[in-house]
Amino acid sequence: MQLPQWLARFNRYVTNPIQRLWAGWAPTMGILEHTGRKSGKSYRTPLTVFPTDEGVAILLTYGPNRDWLKNITAAGGGRMKRYGRTFELRDPVVMAKPQAAQYVVSRWQTIFALLPFGQAVLLTRV
Repeated sequence: MQLPQWLARFNRYVTNPIQRLWAGWAPTMGILEHTGRKSGKSYRTPLTVFPTDEGVAILLTYGPNRDWLKNITAAGGGRMKRYGRTFELRDPVVMAKPQAAQYVVSRWQTIFALLPFGQAVLLTRV
């Protein structure tokens, strides 16, 4: 399952500015800092994030055709703010959620598995 595109547009302009106030501190949330591959502009995108032993898994709630994913793929990574700390991420790899689930830290695997999305991207912490 993936959420509808009209909701993605609504979230970009309405929900995301509000979520950026707290997403860098909340469990299962993070703020991805990335640079536009065409514009060079800096972006901060709140996302659903789960820890892995090597970095993070991000659920693709709107599918793989997202600008933030294209940006980090083109750049080879980005930065993530979680629990008030910012760190570098590299090597984005998109995969099916069941495959990604094996990398999610065990205490979060149940929640990860329950969410109805089909794909995730894994990133390695630098």
